[in-house]
This record gives sequence, C-alpha cells and structure tokens, in this order.
Amino acid sequence: MEKLFLNSKEVADLLNISQQQAYKIIRDMNEQLAEHGFLILRGKINKKYFMEQIYKAKEEE
Repeated sequence: MEKLFLNSKEVADLLNISQQQAYKIIRDMNEQLAEHGFLILRGKINKKYFMEQIYKAKEEE
C-alpha cells in the first residue's frame, strides 16, 4: 500500500534541504490545508498535496 503522508525526513530528502526547513514547509502547507477544512497530521503532509504544490511552484519559475 502506498504511503499517503510524508514526514519531515522524506520531505528534506526529496528537496535536498535540512530537516528544519522541511518542518517549516510542512507546517505552512498544513496551515493552508486546515484553512480549507482538511484534517492534518502534525509533522506530516499529504503526499499528493505536497507533490502538487512542489510541481506547481516549479512550473511558475
């Protein structure tokens, strides 16, 4: 079964950043999801949402 959520280590590895920076990204994205009424897990981010946001950011560059 495919994982639905990424933790900070996985985000850090994917983006080649520190785990501290990954925590901040997760926290910011979770705030956005919470504003729209989605359930969030502290310290984890929905994998699908994360990938959509990262690829959207790359397309805007």
